[in-house]
Amino acid sequence: MAIADAAEGGSTAQRMVLGSELRRLREANGISRGDAGKKIRGSESKISRMELGRVALKVIDVEDLLTLYDVTEEDQRAEFIKMVEESNQPGWWVRFGDLVPKWFHNYVGLEESAARIQTFEMQFIPGLLQTEAYARAVIARAHPDAPQEEINRRVNVRMRRQRLLSRPRAPRVWAVLDEGALKRRVGNKDIMKEQLENLQVMSQQPTIAIQVVPFDRATTGAEVPFSLLRFAHPELADIVYIEYPTGALYLDKPAEVEMYVKVTHRLTAEAATPEESREIIKKAQLELDQDDD
Repeated sequence: MAIADAAEGGSTAQRMVLGSELRRLREANGISRGDAGKKIRGSESKISRMELGRVALKVIDVEDLLTLYDVTEEDQRAEFIKMVEESNQPGWWVRFGDLVPKWFHNYVGLEESAARIQTFEMQFIPGLLQTEAYARAVIARAHPDAPQEEINRRVNVRMRRQRLLSRPRAPRVWAVLDEGALKRRVGNKDIMKEQLENLQVMSQQPTIAIQVVPFDRATTGAEVPFSLLRFAHPELADIVYIEYPTGALYLDKPAEVEMYVKVTHRLTAEAATPEESREIIKKAQLELDQDDD
C-alpha cells in the first residue's frame, strides 16, 4: 500500500490511515495492544488512540513499533516515517485556532481528505455552498457581540474551506437542503439574491449535486443537520458528523454509519431531483424579485 498517497488534505485522515496500518501490522504479528504499549514505554490505551488516529504520532514510537512488527525493509520504514512527519504538519486551519473550536479541527481535516461529502441542512445553505456575504450574515447573527475583525476571520475560515471544491480531484458533494433554507431571509434581499444565484451556478458543476426537499414533502429520519464523509482510501471508514452548540459527534461505528447511509438514501429519494431543484431555486429567485423590502 502507498501510505503517502492516502490523502491530499488533512493530517487527521493521514493519522487515521497510518494508525490503521499499524493496527494491521500488530494483528498480523499476533501482538496485543498491551505488549505494543510496553514497547514504546506507553500503555494499551495509547496504542488504541494511535491506531484510531486520535493523537499525533512520534517518529521514535513508530520506529519502535515497526521493529516490533518485524518491518525491516528500509524503503517501507521510510514510507511510514514520511507519513508520520506529514501527519504532524499543522493544517491551514490551525492559525485560526483561537476561533475554530478544537472539536471542529478534526472535521476540517477530514473534509479536506474526503472523496465524497453528503450533507443535509434545514435552516441554512450548507457552508461549502455559501457566498461570502451570506456567510458573513450567518456568522454575524451567531456572534452578535464579536468585533468586526473576528467576524472577518470567521468568514475567511469558511471561504478557505470552499477551495477544496475547485482543486484537482475535488470531492463529490451531494447537498440536500430544506426549501425553508431558500426562503429564510439571511441578511438583506441582495444577499439572498446572490446566494440563490450561486446555488444555480454551483449546481451546474459536475462534482456538485443539490437537491431541495419541498415544503409538501416530509423528510424521514432526518431531524437534525448532518454530514456523511466518505474516503477513497479503503482503510478509512465512513464518518458521520453532527454538530451541536457546544461540540460535535463523530460517528464511525458501522451500525451507526449504516443508519445514516439509509437516511441519506431516503432523503435523496424524497427530495426533488437536481433538475427539479433548480426549478425550485428559480422559483425562489422570482419570488424574491417580486418581494418588496
